[in-house]
Amino acid sequence: MPQVIDFSPDLLSPQAVRILDAALTCLGRVGLAKTTLDDVAREAGCARATVYRCFPNKQQLLSALVAREADALRDAVVSATALSETLGDAITGVITTAVGALRDHPALVFISTHEPEVLLPFLAFEREDAVLRTAAVLVAPAYARFLNDVDATRLGEWIARIALSYLFSPSENFDIGDAGHVRALVDDFVLPGFVNSEGVSR
Repeated sequence: MPQVIDFSPDLLSPQAVRILDAALTCLGRVGLAKTTLDDVAREAGCARATVYRCFPNKQQLLSALVAREADALRDAVVSATALSETLGDAITGVITTAVGALRDHPALVFISTHEPEVLLPFLAFEREDAVLRTAAVLVAPAYARFLNDVDATRLGEWIARIALSYLFSPSENFDIGDAGHVRALVDDFVLPGFVNSEGVSR
């Protein structure tokens, strides 16, 4: 039976963090297909054996990197909405913060531009549902002050669908990274599903 390894970001050693940083640099430079563990070791300034001690194979290295980056994104959106006074403010903050982080992420930018086939399987059918469920749980804490757990997760999935749709199929008339555009969309199409006629979050 294969060994199950916990790659929770808060449990990573300083050496493992350095290796993940190196992997992120390599992915942003040459993409997923061309990045090897040898490349990562050179970028990290360590021996290949050191990489293997931390991450037994490339897939586990990538899994740890995705987990770390997802945690960083969650922390960013929760922090950005900590002072939001209304649900609409929080939703707008989540979307613009997340979109900004994804647009500025060098590895994701390279892969989406040069290796879109890597991402496409995760944006279709069952795997898309898994991605959306993960994204929903990721951003739900930003809405915790305004909604119960079920509605916060439901809202998170809805927001993930909207953001991914506009990210990968941009509109000439709407910028998903523009706070004004996003707030208008939130007010017209999102809030009515989560706020009752008295303006109170359900």
